[in-house]
Amino acid sequence: MKRVVFNQKGGVGKSTITCNLAAISAAQGLRTLVVDLDPQGNSSHYLLGAAADGIAPNLADLFDQTLMIRFEDRASRDYALASPFENLSVMASSPRLEELASKLESRHKIYKLRDALTELADDFDHIYIDTPPALNFFTLSALIAADACLIPFDCDDFSRRALYALLDSVEEIRVDHNPALIIEGIVVNQFQPRASLPQRLVQELVDEGLPILPTYLSASVRIRESHQQARPMIHLDARHKLTQEFIALHDRLSS
Repeated sequence: MKRVVFNQKGGVGKSTITCNLAAISAAQGLRTLVVDLDPQGNSSHYLLGAAADGIAPNLADLFDQTLMIRFEDRASRDYALASPFENLSVMASSPRLEELASKLESRHKIYKLRDALTELADDFDHIYIDTPPALNFFTLSALIAADACLIPFDCDDFSRRALYALLDSVEEIRVDHNPALIIEGIVVNQFQPRASLPQRLVQELVDEGLPILPTYLSASVRIRESHQQARPMIHLDARHKLTQEFIALHDRLSS
């Protein structure tokens, strides 16, 4: 299963959701890969810590080789680097991805990621793809390469307004480029059950028939500690309420 986590709005928890679901998958014994297409590299740093800085080979190297007439043709598995966590590998980001985007787009390399991940089909049980907060070359590449799409929603009115356009964009990409792509659902993140606004916003989306997944992820300062220590919640605090919510979400998606 190749799953992309996507929202055009930043700060909604794409990297957090990507890495925690992937860490749970790996902890359950599944061979798992995280593909970090965001030049900011949040997922890479979350899973690799300080080692993510300057790591090679990375995704910029993977894409860069497609622009060269002569190059050392590495296999896709060479870019999947082991993380400190058993069964969990990372295709790491690089700031150079940003400068490569226009070159790749002009050379029509939009299917390169799909081809690379197809080569890895026998090496990994689950692949999670983190994306930039924009509908750009790398996000389109991810949606073309993926089997399923998860959309984080952070209980904000601006996020709600952007949600409808986002769903239309994903549907257009599905029709034009990847008919097999499904929207698995909208992940409610940073949910505060005692606050009236999040409850109202989520209920309105449910009433409208949007595919809201019934497992909500709570707001918690513990996740900041998880980021700082470069340890997903399953490894930082397995009994924490948020960890259990991630596990419930993972198991629901895997059922």
